Amino acid sequence: MKLNSVYWGILFLLVIPLNLYSQVSNWSLEFRQKVGFLAAHRVTMAHLPERLAFPVEFSWIIKPPGTKKWHQTYKLPEHGISLFHGPVGNDKILGRFTGIYGFIQIPIIRPTNSFRLDWQFGTGLGYTPKIYDPIENPKNIAIGSHINGLMCLGIYSKYYFGMNKLSLAIDITHFSNGAFRVPNLGLNVFCASLSYSRNIGSFNSNKNFTSLDDKFKRWNIGATTIFTVKETYNDNPKKYPVYGLNILARKIFNPKAGIELSLDLISKQAVKAYFPEIPKSQWDIFQMGIFAAYLLPIDHLHFVFGMGAYIKDKFQPEDPLYHKIGVRYQFNNGFNAQWILKTHFGRADYLEAGIGYSFPIRKHK
Repeated sequence: MKLNSVYWGILFLLVIPLNLYSQVSNWSLEFRQKVGFLAAHRVTMAHLPERLAFPVEFSWIIKPPGTKKWHQTYKLPEHGISLFHGPVGNDKILGRFTGIYGFIQIPIIRPTNSFRLDWQFGTGLGYTPKIYDPIENPKNIAIGSHINGLMCLGIYSKYYFGMNKLSLAIDITHFSNGAFRVPNLGLNVFCASLSYSRNIGSFNSNKNFTSLDDKFKRWNIGATTIFTVKETYNDNPKKYPVYGLNILARKIFNPKAGIELSLDLISKQAVKAYFPEIPKSQWDIFQMGIFAAYLLPIDHLHFVFGMGAYIKDKFQPEDPLYHKIGVRYQFNNGFNAQWILKTHFGRADYLEAGIGYSFPIRKHK
């Protein structure tokens, strides 16, 4: 099994978080028809969008009953699993994608019991039979592997009547392998959609996760170790290891917001391939960055959205700024596991698979 498949598979399991399940939850099934287009976010991708995309989604949706504090904080967010299938704008070169992902839909406004407007974040795995091949498929410069990570962000308006629900939505679905195999410019598919769902029943969950202790609401300091691999764009691509250490401070200010500041220490061995004619020591390729992120805490699960800037980057193989988006699972004992995609303005650099530990700063009496 490919290493990136393992990473994204674990990420997928985390973003279908068992701790979101309640003692008694209502569940429903949904069918969604999408129509959209493939965005050519690079000039070199202008030949890829040929026609409209018409993918479909089948979803299993869970609605919590409001028995936990975070249920009320986020106004009963719905969450579940979606199966994605269909064309993304070019069947001949890109093929038809099949994906599965976990998601959560958090209400933005809920003026009545019958209407709500939600924001969705989801992530999982996607598969396509069509990938780059220098002989058989040289025009596919966006996707280099059959298995890719999938992210879906969107706005969903929902109307409830009885046991039924209609929904209109706009979203973007992204496919990328985190530069595990090149080419990896990635795909961004923008869609509008209409769906119908019906409540089927309820189920009992034996899971009884406790909420985070109040100590995680104070300033915490800690560190996260990172290991992954990536390929480079050259005539003979190979996989290079990436080692990292993030020294951080974070605080959860309220049930919906937190902040993280970190010093990122990066040893990306792929830097050796950018100027192969120049001898480089490990100190030469060593990168250092400062990073700030917004945290969206949902019980033990934290969504991370942030930007950083390099303060040591001798050869500057990419842009001076970088971005991160992903998830972290925080355990009560201070340990955490994270899966975060690092990019440079939409171009994947690598996927951070990390394990860390943090502890609260003691308050002086």
